[in-house]
Amino acid sequence: QVQLVESGGGLVQAGGSLRLSCVDSGRTFNNYAGGWFRQAPGKERELVAAIRTTGVSTYYTDSVKGRFTISRDNFKNTVYLQMNNLKPEYTAVYYCAAGVRAGTSWYPITWRSWGQGTQVTVSS
Repeated sequence: QVQLVESGGGLVQAGGSLRLSCVDSGRTFNNYAGGWFRQAPGKERELVAAIRTTGVSTYYTDSVKGRFTISRDNFKNTVYLQMNNLKPEYTAVYYCAAGVRAGTSWYPITWRSWGQGTQVTVSS
C-alpha cells in the first residue's frame, strides 16, 4: 500500500528555490507514476508535474516549464520536485500523488494515493 509523506515546503522569497520530497513508507512507489499537484486558496487542485515509473518521461503544466523539475529515486522510494525562480502566484499547498496509467501510454494517469500536502509560500 502506498503511503506518501511530503516534506520540503516553507516560506521563500520570490526568485528563490525549494525542493519538495515525497517518500512512500510503503516502499512500493517504484510501481507507480508520481505526480505533484498544488491547490491555492479558493482554487481547484491542479497537476503541476508527473513522472513515469522509470523516470524517463515527464509532464509539466505550461506555467512551470523551465522552472520546475520532477525526478525520482526508486531505490529511495522518493519523488522530488525542484522548484526554481519561484513566483508569489505559486503559493499553495503542494500534494504528492501516486497513480497508474489510464490508457495504453504512460500518461494520462489515474491517481490513486495522495499525501497530506506541504505548504509553499512565496513572498513578493
